[in-house]
Amino acid sequence: MTDTILKIDGLVKHFGGLVATDHAHLDVKAGSVHALIGPNGAGKTTLIHQMSGALRSDAGRIVFNGTDVTTVPMHLRAQAGLVRSYQITSIFRKFSVLDNLALAVQARSGSSMRIWSPASAERARFDESAALAARVGLAGREYTLAGSLSHGEQRQLELGIALATRPKLLLLDEPMAGMGPDESARMVELLLELRQESTLLLVEHDMDAVFKLADTISVLVFGKVIASGNADAIRNNPDVKRAYLGDEVDAH
Repeated sequence: MTDTILKIDGLVKHFGGLVATDHAHLDVKAGSVHALIGPNGAGKTTLIHQMSGALRSDAGRIVFNGTDVTTVPMHLRAQAGLVRSYQITSIFRKFSVLDNLALAVQARSGSSMRIWSPASAERARFDESAALAARVGLAGREYTLAGSLSHGEQRQLELGIALATRPKLLLLDEPMAGMGPDESARMVELLLELRQESTLLLVEHDMDAVFKLADTISVLVFGKVIASGNADAIRNNPDVKRAYLGDEVDAH
């Protein structure tokens, strides 16, 4: 676990007079779970947008899997294996679980349901989709409309859709957002399993989940990465404590 799969160097993003990311630096090791944390408004989602290509950076450089992708469009980054999920669940609510996953598999493979195409090709697509449903804990729910799923199940489905692209690096923006304790625990277990096949970078406010999942934690404050390290290093870092608790740290 020594190779760097994603390197960001001096990323900057302005929105008018607001500096959302301020010369941010980050290295993500292949095969790791890397968490990005920080107070509200620190610029975490903006930085994820820049990594994925949803936002063009004003300055800086992004290298993914040895290739400079700073100006590469989002869909080409996804094809190369740099894939993301969103804070707000993004699924086809009126389609079944299986159809949502099959569309994602189809998008990756470039296949289409032409009337004269071999039936075996479509069977393979739906077999893969059913396997993905089982992979994310939705076995037995394949024919349920996505909009009828619980919030936690919808997040699991969205994760399955991302996995259908066969990512090398999966960017997860608050995967536990809005979940209850049981749903969060299931998602943590699922992400621990997924680390065997993909590198994960997650933005998350659930610190219990972060400490269970992450090999490395980076802390973003006012658009700058102020610290990176393992859980113990981050817990004991005075700059991190100050960023979250303010002057209370110095008073004690």
